Amino acid sequence: MSTATTLLPIRVPSVGESITSGVLGSWKRKNGDTVSSGDPLFEIETDKVTSEVFAEADGTLEILIAEGTEVKVGQTVGNLHPGKAPARKSTAPETPTREKVPSAPVAKTPTRESFPATALVHTEADTAVLSQTSSRSDRESRKKMSPLRRKIADRLVSAQHTAAILTTFNEADLSNLIALRSEVQSTFQAQHGVKLGFMSFFLQAAVHALKAVPALNARIEGDEIVSQHYFDIGVAVGTEKGLVVPVLRDCDQLDLAGLEKSLAAVATRAREGKLSLPDLLGGVFTISNGGVYGSVLSTPILNPPQSAILGLHAIQQRPVAIGDQVEIRPMMNLALSYDHRLIDGKEAVTFLIAIKKFVENPTLALFQQVPSN
Repeated sequence: MSTATTLLPIRVPSVGESITSGVLGSWKRKNGDTVSSGDPLFEIETDKVTSEVFAEADGTLEILIAEGTEVKVGQTVGNLHPGKAPARKSTAPETPTREKVPSAPVAKTPTRESFPATALVHTEADTAVLSQTSSRSDRESRKKMSPLRRKIADRLVSAQHTAAILTTFNEADLSNLIALRSEVQSTFQAQHGVKLGFMSFFLQAAVHALKAVPALNARIEGDEIVSQHYFDIGVAVGTEKGLVVPVLRDCDQLDLAGLEKSLAAVATRAREGKLSLPDLLGGVFTISNGGVYGSVLSTPILNPPQSAILGLHAIQQRPVAIGDQVEIRPMMNLALSYDHRLIDGKEAVTFLIAIKKFVENPTLALFQQVPSN
C-alpha cells in the first residue's frame, strides 16, 4: 500500500461552537519524531481557550504548518505515517521563524532653508553611529498578538466603553483569619488532602455578600435587568498566555474543602492550558487576587457581562487603631469595581462591608451551612 493511502492527516479540531479559527501555538514533538496514540502533538490557541491536540494513532510525525500560523478548523497541519518514517520531510519550519524587524529609517538631510548651516555638518563618527543604529535588527522584535490576548484586550476596552465603572475601597484585618488557618491547617490537610488557603474564605464571603445584596448578582441585557439566583463565581488565574477566569460552579453548595479542591483543579487546568470553553462561561461575579504579585491597591476592571468584581491585595503589616491603642496588624486592601448603571453606591459599600466582616470573623465559614443535594 502506498504512503499516500496510509498516512493519517492531523487536522485542527473543533474547540467550541462559533470558533472557526485559531493559531497553532506550539508543536509538542519535532518533525520526524515517533509518537504514540494519545501523545500531545500541538496546541491550538483561540480567542477563548488554548487546547492540546493528541495523536490518534502510533506513527511518525510530519509537520506541515509552522508554529504561530493562523489555521482554520478542519485544516490539515501535519501527517502521521504509521509504522515507519515518512519518505520525505516537511519543508515547513519546526518552529516559527522570527519576523525580520525593519531597520530604523534614516532621517532625511534637512535643507538649508529650514536649518542653519551648522546643522548640516556631520562627522564621519556621526555617520558610522547612524549607520550602525539603522542596520541593527536586535533592538526590538515583533510578534502577532495571540487570539487570547486580542480577546482580553477587546473585552477590557469594551468594558470601559459600555459600563459606568466605579470603584469603592475598604480594608480588612486578617489577624483572625491567619490565626484560624494556622490552627486548623494540619488537620484540614490530613482530612481533605488539600491545603486551606485564603481564597476559599473569600469565596464564601462573596456568596454571603451576594445573598445580602442581591443587586450585585445581576446583569444588564439590553433594557432588562437579569437577576441571577445562583452563585457561579470566577477566579482570575494568571498564565503564561494571559489572564483567564475559570468559573467555580454553585459555590453556595460547597464548604471550604470543596472550594479548595475546585480551586486547585481549575488552577491546574488553567496553567496547563487544558481549560475547556464551559470552564469559562456563565460566571455571575469575579474575584481577582493581585496580591499574589505584590499589588497593594488597584481598580479591577469588570468581566462582562458581570456587574461587579472584587480585587484582593497583598497582606501588609500596618499600624491600626484598636480602641485607644495603636497595634500592628496584617491588613489587606479590598477594592470593589461595579457597574453604576445597575448598582448604587450604598449597595456597593454595603456589599464590601459584608465581605470585610466575614473575613474578619472567619469562624463564620466553619459553621456555614451547605445545603444537601
